[in-house]
Amino acid sequence: MLISCGDALIDFVPTKNADGREAVMPAVGGSCLNVAIGIARLGAPTGFVGGISTDMFGRMIADHAAASNVTLDLATRSDHQTTLAFVRIVAGESHYAFYDADTAARNWTFRRGSIPFDAVEAVHVGSTTLVNDQGAAETKAMLADAQASSTISFDPNCRPNLVKDKPAYLARMTEFARGADLVKMSDVDFAYLFGEEHYQQRANAMLGQGTSLVVITRGNIGAVAWHAKTGQVEVEAPKVTVADTIGAGDSFQAALLFALHKQGRLVRQQLKDIGTEDLRRALSFAANCAGLTCTRPGADPPWSHEINWNW
Repeated sequence: MLISCGDALIDFVPTKNADGREAVMPAVGGSCLNVAIGIARLGAPTGFVGGISTDMFGRMIADHAAASNVTLDLATRSDHQTTLAFVRIVAGESHYAFYDADTAARNWTFRRGSIPFDAVEAVHVGSTTLVNDQGAAETKAMLADAQASSTISFDPNCRPNLVKDKPAYLARMTEFARGADLVKMSDVDFAYLFGEEHYQQRANAMLGQGTSLVVITRGNIGAVAWHAKTGQVEVEAPKVTVADTIGAGDSFQAALLFALHKQGRLVRQQLKDIGTEDLRRALSFAANCAGLTCTRPGADPPWSHEINWNW
């Protein structure tokens, strides 16, 4: 099994009403839930770990997960309210306003030994759950259990409007990256965290600390990766008509994890030994899945039958 741990919420995505006025439409989202949805739709056994409300929106989240074959056996249901996020698209980038006080996601706690990590191939973490102290602490506790047997995947998926202390946040993201086998971030995340630093300089630092694979996604330019053994690999983004970019990075992450799983390269030692062609194919597959997600509104990652890919 692959699992994703973190945020599950409702996005209110921009649309137009019958009169052409601005409106919003509720859609299930949350970066880490999106990653779980994306992996499961492609065909790998997948579970979600985190807090999900029993309220109306929480039931929407649970139904959406079940419809995409994501198991919630490891999730925690509570009567705390669901996190809500309102989205606006500005210059092609998604901007969010979060309502996340005392929510089910914020109140999630990890119980030591509650997840059979010897049966978990990889664990993905990141995004808004790691902004607040409790969420970060609970995720660290979970990773301490997972580290010995599971590959660790990390995407900071930064939300600057939630960050109150940027130096502390940067230190926290650096710590999570240091403990990860695979680190993926967008060019926008990289600029927020590391400013004008060169990609390769930061990637080399991460590889030197034990990370096997660092990936930077660059929107319609494509993605570039650095591997401790293979070196640098770049892939192009597909040419598509963009509806919006919501969930594109999560779809890329999900597809990359799925591709590595499909290749038998997701286990930690196998990831360390991956060759150039396997890595290039995995990255290309991820870019194509992200591109397809961009052609439809909201976080709606592709199903396996929608991707024509010869493994």
